[in-house]
Amino acid sequence: MPVKKSISAISDSTAPAKVGFVSLGCPKNLVDSEVMMGILAQAGAELTPDAEDADVIVVNTCSFIGSAQQESIDTILEMARHKTHMTKTGGKAKRLVVAGCLVERFRDEIRKNIPEVDAVVGTGELEKILAAAGLAATPRTPSPFNILTSNTLTSNITTSRPEGDHRRAQGRFARDSWDGAVADLPNYLYDDRTPRVLTTPRSSAYIKIAEGCDHPCTFCIIPQLRGQFRSRRFESVIAEAERLAQSGVREITLIGQDTTCYGEDLGLKDGLAVLLEKLAGIEGLQWIRFLYAYPNKITGRLLETIAAHDNICSYIDVPLQHASATVLKRMKRGGGADLFLRSIEKMRRVIPGVTLRTSFIVGFPGETETEFEELCRFVKEAAFDWMGAFGYSDQEGAGAFDHDKKLSTREIESRRKSLMSIQKKISRAKKKSLIGREFNLLLEGTSTESDLLLEGRIAMHAPEIDGKVFVNDYPEGNDPKEGEFYRCRITAAHDYDLVAEIV
Repeated sequence: MPVKKSISAISDSTAPAKVGFVSLGCPKNLVDSEVMMGILAQAGAELTPDAEDADVIVVNTCSFIGSAQQESIDTILEMARHKTHMTKTGGKAKRLVVAGCLVERFRDEIRKNIPEVDAVVGTGELEKILAAAGLAATPRTPSPFNILTSNTLTSNITTSRPEGDHRRAQGRFARDSWDGAVADLPNYLYDDRTPRVLTTPRSSAYIKIAEGCDHPCTFCIIPQLRGQFRSRRFESVIAEAERLAQSGVREITLIGQDTTCYGEDLGLKDGLAVLLEKLAGIEGLQWIRFLYAYPNKITGRLLETIAAHDNICSYIDVPLQHASATVLKRMKRGGGADLFLRSIEKMRRVIPGVTLRTSFIVGFPGETETEFEELCRFVKEAAFDWMGAFGYSDQEGAGAFDHDKKLSTREIESRRKSLMSIQKKISRAKKKSLIGREFNLLLEGTSTESDLLLEGRIAMHAPEIDGKVFVNDYPEGNDPKEGEFYRCRITAAHDYDLVAEIV
């Protein structure tokens, strides 16, 4: 998962306290941060981008894999220095709040080992951010938003998925061995009426359409961290999308641990396809995409819906995790190289020019040389547009934690690099094939690489996780503006990035 660090801000000179926010992890976590910031802002807090100027600092953590946990711990300790005045320029923070997945996993250990932490907020406790920050729950001025509590949110769920109930009976969500874990699983799910402060560029926004996960994957503890799968009400998602479009947002990315299960707990058949069809009719939305798709949940109707609408990006992110049937069986994922190749062929046939992204875990316990070679052959044959590879990370509470035949860290990293070298060649060839073609470009502003370049994305680039398009030329007299769409021509290509001119 990509790790993102940001301290976001709004201004209110009459606010009783300044709150700094650091958000780590995936887009789902970022939306949680935006909701907490919205709740704080509604209560009168001033959000500041400067940690040294903050009275309260909130760190929203990630706990997906070991490296993400370490990043979260390092960030907490870094922010704690602003409370203890150990930074070069001092610091005035009076409270340090830790939120997110790391809290669900290590609640008591955080409190015990980092005494600077004043409060913790789990993934299902977002409405408790006010008390954690030491702020009153009553807004000082009338607000159009309604903060929903866990009690009122239960109406958001009419039923649960049979798979989720089955997994619960099997103990999938158990976390009895986690010291200090709250007995009840998270059940919070924000609504279109919940206050939210966007931290993404003004033209783009994420919408979380579901929370939690019911799948039995043995490498993952997200079900224990996020709870059982639950969908937002269909009308709630549409209402939020309409409001975002009216405010100037032109790109919406739907997110959830498995968006392709959307609506199953609400009795909807092909819920994601139905939702996409409705969103496609909202005036002003030029790009709509979704992350992430479970392999066996990609239906014919979903593919046909993507193909039928110009403003639904021809982009599918389907994390396959491996290609060897024996490894996938140990992962409790199912499938295999032949089945996946047939599915990929169908996607490309139904959606001409579709962009495919996937991710794999290398070094899963017991992965043999033969199984790894099968994965490598599959990657060459599938020729994905984008691919990520992660080294297996042991997580207590995951089914694979007790597996034997663990590979060494050195061997896992060697295999990861080998797999990525294969994909690098594929990516280079695919990017070169785009030279001379024209695309719609969403301009994101001056490049982070050089002030002499502009930077943007075409539809094949999802926000933050894919490559970039560097713009080095545009017509004389044209002053390209951030957040606007332009027609561009690709003039050069690198391994992952493109160079273009605005036409």
